[in-house]
Amino acid sequence: MRTGDPLPPVEDVLAALATGLWRWDNRAGTVTFDAEAARLVGLPAHTTTLTESGARARFHPVDWNEIDGIIRLAVAEGTLAEARLRIMDDQGRVIRTVRSRSKPVMLGDTPDLYELVGTLQEVAEPPPGASSRTPVTGDWRRSREAFLLDAGRALAEADSTAEVLRVAAGLSMPGFSPDGLAVFGVAGDRLTVIGHHGHQPGAEGPFTDMDLATDYPAAEVCRTGRAVYLSSPEEYRRRYPAAWPLAAGFNRQSWAFLPLVVAGRTIGAWMAGFAYRVTFTPDERSVLTTVARMLAQALSRAGVAESERELTDGLQKSMLPSIGPEIPGMTIAARYVPTGGGLQVGGDWYDMIPLPSGRIALVIGDVQGHDVHAAGLMGQLRIALRAYASEGHRPDAVLSRASRFLYGITAGTADTADPSDLRFATCLYVEADPVTGTLEIARAGHPDPAIRTADGTVMMRPTAGGLPLGIDPDADYPTTRLALEPSETLLICTDGLIETGGHDLDSGWSRIRTTLEAVPADDLELLADALVQAVHGPPSHHTTGPLADRREDDIALLLLRRATASRVPITARRTAMTIAQAEPERIAVARQQLRELLHDWTDEDQVDSAVLMVSEMVTNVLVHTDGDALMVAEVGRGCEGPRRLRVEVADASDDLPHKRRPGELASSGRGLVLMELLAQKWGVDPRGEGKSIWFELYEPSDPAEPDLAEPGAARPDVTQSAVSRETAGSDGLA
Repeated sequence: MRTGDPLPPVEDVLAALATGLWRWDNRAGTVTFDAEAARLVGLPAHTTTLTESGARARFHPVDWNEIDGIIRLAVAEGTLAEARLRIMDDQGRVIRTVRSRSKPVMLGDTPDLYELVGTLQEVAEPPPGASSRTPVTGDWRRSREAFLLDAGRALAEADSTAEVLRVAAGLSMPGFSPDGLAVFGVAGDRLTVIGHHGHQPGAEGPFTDMDLATDYPAAEVCRTGRAVYLSSPEEYRRRYPAAWPLAAGFNRQSWAFLPLVVAGRTIGAWMAGFAYRVTFTPDERSVLTTVARMLAQALSRAGVAESERELTDGLQKSMLPSIGPEIPGMTIAARYVPTGGGLQVGGDWYDMIPLPSGRIALVIGDVQGHDVHAAGLMGQLRIALRAYASEGHRPDAVLSRASRFLYGITAGTADTADPSDLRFATCLYVEADPVTGTLEIARAGHPDPAIRTADGTVMMRPTAGGLPLGIDPDADYPTTRLALEPSETLLICTDGLIETGGHDLDSGWSRIRTTLEAVPADDLELLADALVQAVHGPPSHHTTGPLADRREDDIALLLLRRATASRVPITARRTAMTIAQAEPERIAVARQQLRELLHDWTDEDQVDSAVLMVSEMVTNVLVHTDGDALMVAEVGRGCEGPRRLRVEVADASDDLPHKRRPGELASSGRGLVLMELLAQKWGVDPRGEGKSIWFELYEPSDPAEPDLAEPGAARPDVTQSAVSRETAGSDGLA
């Protein structure tokens, strides 16, 4: 060609250089080859258009699989797509190797639709082992896939920003590994350093806070959303002269800055610095881009989790009170452990309310559900209960008003509310007198309290109760009065403490009883931790912090301990309960209470005898009087001698019982006969208004020795008290 002659057609020039042109239209699903490109792929030497599947058949399947990833990487970065491809004949043999260089052009705003225009040129096969990073080499590909699987698994398990950065710092990429990493975040128009690795402390200072418009690679990446690769210090200095003096001191040779993109939004940038020259081949860029995507997702998840934890902590701190002020003669400990799902906040709560009378109210409850709605209802209900209690209402009135309040904001608007918004709440309200230890308890569908006596015995204390709050606006809540003796501890809790771990109420209480009996109650904080650990293991925070493992249900518990009376040694344990005329089924509860009181009594026959006598005594009151029965049982030991069981059953009737001699077929009249046979001491005491009948049993020092209450055995003197065994009175014990 002479000077001044027109340039030959591009196709002729490329054909002379054994270079062909091809175009891949992703939207139409066709691939067009010019004559030279058609020859190179083993087709007749003229322009040819094939379908994608037809074109795929001309290439080695391993290489074709690489093409899609390389093209997507080039589309994302706005760079050229380069690859080595093996051409196959109809018999599946490799006939040549070509190099493709192409420029993807997006069709519209959809990244999955593009047109690829590029060249094909034959190249020589690389010698064996000459390169381990080309697309046609399987070893590096397998190492890369294994690395990406491990990296993805580790990043997916990281649950905090610090953990994500730690995992990222430990990544060892196949064939090339950076010696310095940094993660940048975007806050408004500022670029900040979230974390870094491989730098001296304080080295991040100049990069900690800079304007997003700064001429710095990470800032450009955040502005454009495209990666920046710098293969040499010369390239860095040429492209970013203002930032180069800051980077020069790190003595690195290559840098990769990649966008951290989540849901189409660039949230920051990731910098990988290398102490040696890196050319950033397509395979290397593919690995870096994949890691950047996983890192962005992990940072986003960690940020959401940390925001949820922060929200949880804020909700808990605002909704759960601190226990105080100090109560003379009593100590209190409380715990709240949220479920591990969601926002880790639910409907369980506790509260301590100073009352105008000088007493205190302890409240524990559980709103149905474990979500933000349950937490919101819990906050409203807690405020309402505090308001009603502060007005001086009795426990039953407090719960009645609270039930109407909850019904009004849930079930009362059922015609317009979502059915899922209809919630109820269980609640236990305890009014405690610090001076006398008297407890007045009202219960709304909540688990009963438990009391640990001075000697470590744990007993459930059945209390009268009503429906859960919010179900019936006119529900009544009867009050039960108990006495907390010196050195005794009261436990009230939500069902999460009882039923977590597949337990029901019975087995769950058995687990709690074991812990309460095993851990000294002198330190309530230690006891509260032990109760939580018995269910879930060690907590990460003592009161409101989430635990490491997932929870089945929220847990709330309160412990109240009455101080030891220094003037009186604690040598006895006792229980008391009322059996109303309208509640004869509570006779079974009284029997169970007595068995729990005698859990360590050595003579099982005496336990059975005591239970039988209590059943007879209480039944006598319910059948032959118009009032309720009050049972008080006490186990104690004097200065010397065996332990003693004393049981009293009191009623409001002045009529005294007498012993009868029933016939064989009589259905009643054997009560005092049983007392005479089974008790070692018994008697009846008038009380001005009413009377009490009592009996005593003494624990044998050796369970094998004969029971003194058996017929014919030597018997201690029997105290006849106000009546003789032969004295006539009212109808006797049933």
